[in-house]
Amino acid sequence: MSTRTLRRRVLAGAGALSLALTGGVVALTGSAQAATKTTAVFENCDAPAPQPDGSGNQNWTVTLPDGAKAGDVVPITIDPGASPLIPGFSVTTVNTSKITLKVGTTTQVVTSPPETVSVVAGQPLDPKAFSGTIRIPDGTEGTTVQVALDLAVTDADLSGSVFTTTCTPAPRPSASLGSVAVEALPKDPVTTKLTPNSGPAGTAVTVTGANFPAGAVTCSALLAGAVTGDTGAGTADASGAATCNITVTKKADAIRIDGSITPYKAFVFLEEQAGVKNPVDVEVLPGPLALGPKDGQPAVSFGAVTINGKAQSVVGVFNAATVQDFRGGSLGWDVTATRTPFLNQTTGHSMAKAQIGIQPSCTVTNPDSPSTCTAGTPGAISDVPMKVASQAAGGDELTGGEFAVGGAGMIQLPPFMFADTYQTVVTFSIA
Repeated sequence: MSTRTLRRRVLAGAGALSLALTGGVVALTGSAQAATKTTAVFENCDAPAPQPDGSGNQNWTVTLPDGAKAGDVVPITIDPGASPLIPGFSVTTVNTSKITLKVGTTTQVVTSPPETVSVVAGQPLDPKAFSGTIRIPDGTEGTTVQVALDLAVTDADLSGSVFTTTCTPAPRPSASLGSVAVEALPKDPVTTKLTPNSGPAGTAVTVTGANFPAGAVTCSALLAGAVTGDTGAGTADASGAATCNITVTKKADAIRIDGSITPYKAFVFLEEQAGVKNPVDVEVLPGPLALGPKDGQPAVSFGAVTINGKAQSVVGVFNAATVQDFRGGSLGWDVTATRTPFLNQTTGHSMAKAQIGIQPSCTVTNPDSPSTCTAGTPGAISDVPMKVASQAAGGDELTGGEFAVGGAGMIQLPPFMFADTYQTVVTFSIA
């Protein structure tokens, strides 16, 4: 278990955490379905003079198809919601919005049609919803592509003069505004297991596989990639699970079910050797599953803000914790995060409405690691454990390795509180 300490010197505040997401499903024409989600995104807006700059939450409502294929161009509907900027004067302009989205790992722009807008002093601008398209990136088969806000630019045309307002989400890109499930490619046939996976000449081996067409299958023994001449036969059922029986009569270093892709399953051929036999045993003991550093991390600074009567947010980065999985098996693990309330234990002041969120990251730090890791979904950290990273169980395959778990963080503060130094403790745990 590792403890992260976050010290905040607060002279200001903010509101509800914008990493929390909600959404529903609506029907489209025919059998197609689309998901609609509304997400609060905190933004810093740079407005042209004499309009003052501003910041705050903007509710983005985005509709996307539930599913698509990699490379498809799919429709998207964007309703930006009321802007965090408050106009200081009334005027009529023709506005065009250019919304830069992070679609998976790609950056794409959706542009609205020109809209005649009557700006009223003291009232936030609420642009109309508009539709466009995005392209599902190649190579995303079998994944869920997240769509996030990267930048929002509005060009206001006033009698031929264009005034540009740029709103940047914090953190950038924002939390997910919606997602599209991408169809998986047909699974390649693979050889999954040999029973036994070693033996001398004459050893009978049962070979199993997955994703094969139903019907008869054959299997072959290999040496340095070439077929040795030993073959066998079997069948695959309707689910694609194949079983094949083969007898190894000559030296081989792998066995496959024919038609499967590499890597094939290794076979250890035991050759008889003349002379005096001297067995040598070695025992490999399991190591720990550990999350470090054991004594905790140094404090993370999120800077300082000044009370102005409005909700405010500040961003920072969690120090990366180390995960070491030396168990030598096929088990997985989860890293979760919890936190304590924002307090100053000396003065007794607290911030019950302050929230902290994380956009998790997880990277492999040892290239020899047999496993990869997956970062959790961005969200708010509370007293209920939130999954921030995981390693999947391996089934028959070896798992483990060394990893770094961390991510971007954002603290959202209420409009009013005592000016004081506050602290919350975020604790990462592994199981």
